Amino acid sequence: MGLPVDPGTDGAAAQRADHRGGRPRDPSRDDELCRAALELLAEIGYERLSIDAVAARAHAGKGAVYRRWSGKAELVVDAIERLKGPLAEPDTGSLLGDLEEIARAFAETGSVFETRVMVGLISAVLQDEVLREVFRRHFEKSRRQVFETVFRRAVERGEVPPERDLELLAGLLPALILQRVLLYGTPPDHAFARRVIHEVILPLATAPAPSPASSPTRCDR
Repeated sequence: MGLPVDPGTDGAAAQRADHRGGRPRDPSRDDELCRAALELLAEIGYERLSIDAVAARAHAGKGAVYRRWSGKAELVVDAIERLKGPLAEPDTGSLLGDLEEIARAFAETGSVFETRVMVGLISAVLQDEVLREVFRRHFEKSRRQVFETVFRRAVERGEVPPERDLELLAGLLPALILQRVLLYGTPPDHAFARRVIHEVILPLATAPAPSPASSPTRCDR
């Protein structure tokens, strides 16, 4: 039997109905609902995933979902955050040490199931504007802030020139890891993350700032 397709409603009516009923929220259901959402994302993709299907997989009512999340974008991103866990902010005293710790954290969460989930998510993010905004605001932003903090400390220690574009540097490793997942369908290992660090990020981050004398000049015509 086919799974129901989300009709695109925001679930506000169902949410209001449950609140009028006064039934208290059961926090133990959160993980079950998130797990159901991730399983469906991996199996059928984001477009076909629906709140009805998540509720049925978790043996819950649809109202139980809407009491926790306003729609499927919020549900899926929250489920991804629970699956991946927060990215710890390292402070080893050096840029290399901090990046190595981050690379190890990325590589240690690359199970086959997680990779299938991320492939389903990434392909949907490219197509769905609502999901893209929720993903960027909640998941991507928190991880980018960890990278930016690491690079900002490196600037304060004198490892990175202050003129360097820290926002650009902060997005390199996540972008290349997501590209690998999307193109090859395999989780990145620690060796891949280390290659990105040593061959791409560190050379760009620590290259000396060009002196005024060596900057290209415009020739008068």
